[in-house]
Amino acid sequence: MGKTTRIGCGAAIIENGKILLLQRRRAPEAGHWGMPGGKVDWMEPIEHAVRREILEEVGLALKEIALVGIVDQIDQSENEHWIAPVYTASAFTGVARLLEPEKHSEMGWFDLRNLPAPLTLATKGILPALLGA
Repeated sequence: MGKTTRIGCGAAIIENGKILLLQRRRAPEAGHWGMPGGKVDWMEPIEHAVRREILEEVGLALKEIALVGIVDQIDQSENEHWIAPVYTASAFTGVARLLEPEKHSEMGWFDLRNLPAPLTLATKGILPALLGA
């Protein structure tokens, strides 16, 4: 891909003080743990993209979402630049399950102060906002 800034999105889905994270199978950041999310399609409103991506990846229908921050992810080693609004989701329906095993190897709920390693750049970038720092 050429030198283009891409737009992604993600959701910090938190329940009982725990956040839902997925472990990536593919580059970039293969083996890293991160929030569910993905890319925003052409002409797609960001809030729609967040809801669609979460439903596709983990089967949760988000009810209440709120913008928590924007991650400016610049990965010079991969020659990629993503801008990703991250939303918190405190209300949802469904039971989280791994729906894209070709993309993610594991899924789990983790205490915000005891997260697995390594974390994706986006997850590290939004963590201070989630912890109220």
